[in-house]
Amino acid sequence: MNATVVLTPPMSKRLIAAGVAQLPSVRHALSNGRVLVTLGTTNAAVAETLLGKGIDREGFAAGFIDDRWNVNSRVGEVAEVYLVHGSQVEASPEEILNTLAAEDVLIKGGNALDPWGVVGVLLASASGGTVGRYVPTALARGVEIVIPISLSKATHESITDLAACMGIGRTKHKMGLACGIYPLHGHVVTELEALSILYDIEASHVASGGLGCGAGSVSLLLRGDAAAVGQAFSFIESLGEAADVSLRGRA
Repeated sequence: MNATVVLTPPMSKRLIAAGVAQLPSVRHALSNGRVLVTLGTTNAAVAETLLGKGIDREGFAAGFIDDRWNVNSRVGEVAEVYLVHGSQVEASPEEILNTLAAEDVLIKGGNALDPWGVVGVLLASASGGTVGRYVPTALARGVEIVIPISLSKATHESITDLAACMGIGRTKHKMGLACGIYPLHGHVVTELEALSILYDIEASHVASGGLGCGAGSVSLLLRGDAAAVGQAFSFIESLGEAADVSLRGRA
């Protein structure tokens, strides 16, 4: 059975979050270890799904793109979500770094996804921001890095090649903040994998973008067992009322 769907950005975030929450590694870490959800608009949906309640999504955003590369005017007001055995715990970044271990999970969003599955994270901080703070430690200790990211962020360029060309000090003319870009590797969860995890169906990326409420949308083809496709279609329809965040930038 086939079905076609259009997901607006808020719908994609909720779908991806539902898929992340059902990853075996995430379920294991929620029961037996630690999960750190770093700042980001897609990660805000992940945090709400894992917590089972709403959060301050506008405050949970960090860097973002409007008509320029920007940073949330409220960044620093809301802390990352840190879960220990499934319960939210308040801890400083230093305390979190001291406790992260193998089989824990770091959830980190991104800005671009290349054809080889490498995620690009724009770096406006000269010290690397969240990437510089957590990723080297996670890689050294065997912490799984889960990367929720929409297909709307797909790019045709190699992120690794772009990283060699970009950099804050190399940018003369810019719209917003000058940035480098970091090639982030991990378990990437797009709309396609989320649907595979949740409903065991095959999904294909058909089109991107649109007009009005369809700006930034992702169009998918769903294929599989009739009952499973029907359940997936109903779930996606239920996401139609999801609202996006409204952010004010500093740049």
